[in-house]
Amino acid sequence: MERIVILSGAGLSAESGLGTFRDAGGIWQKYDLEEVATPEGFARNPALVHEFYNARRANCAGAVPNAAHRALADLQHAHPEAITLVTQNVDDLLERAGARSVIHMHGQLTRARCAGCGHLWAAPMVMQPDDPCPACAARATRPDIVWFGEFPHHMEAIGAALEATDLFVAIGTSGNVYPAAGFVREARAFGARTLELNLERSGTSGLFHQTRLGPASRIVPDWVAGMLGQD
Repeated sequence: MERIVILSGAGLSAESGLGTFRDAGGIWQKYDLEEVATPEGFARNPALVHEFYNARRANCAGAVPNAAHRALADLQHAHPEAITLVTQNVDDLLERAGARSVIHMHGQLTRARCAGCGHLWAAPMVMQPDDPCPACAARATRPDIVWFGEFPHHMEAIGAALEATDLFVAIGTSGNVYPAAGFVREARAFGARTLELNLERSGTSGLFHQTRLGPASRIVPDWVAGMLGQD
């Protein structure tokens, strides 16, 4: 099979009950993002930041993978050497659907990180400011989440995958968050075909060779079925 890089955003997990930034009444609407999703906010009030991510972690734990997650895992299982899964999402629903080696460019709710020494470990369901780092004992525990103003994880690996890919697919992304919004340009510059699967047109829809619109739980399995010759 041809090489495929698949970028997923919040729209992939929305039908599993994990809201996007724009969802009215959702968890994001109850907090000021400057206070809970920036290094400066964490420095000012780490207890508030932990409260926010504890709520997100609980929300994630109660969610289940939807048909789109399962379809992507099936595609990867069928062609493990050809499929690179990159996600902006911090949930673990792709992994729970059976996917492996998912590149989490914005970090993961299920991991904790020491702001002092950088050590990573499995996050407990409830984190607090005075939790000690298991490696250096510093009380500088934070979620392993890339906040606004911080550099995303694994950019070198993502860049190498984009350079080598034959097809770039973006699923459930807004096209407004960089550097991920620029991946379609990178892929096209290296000669790849590009496909957008989204609920509605995004900020970068015009850069894709093709856009298919609809709920992720329908259009992603339909696309995967076509790729696997099952349609």
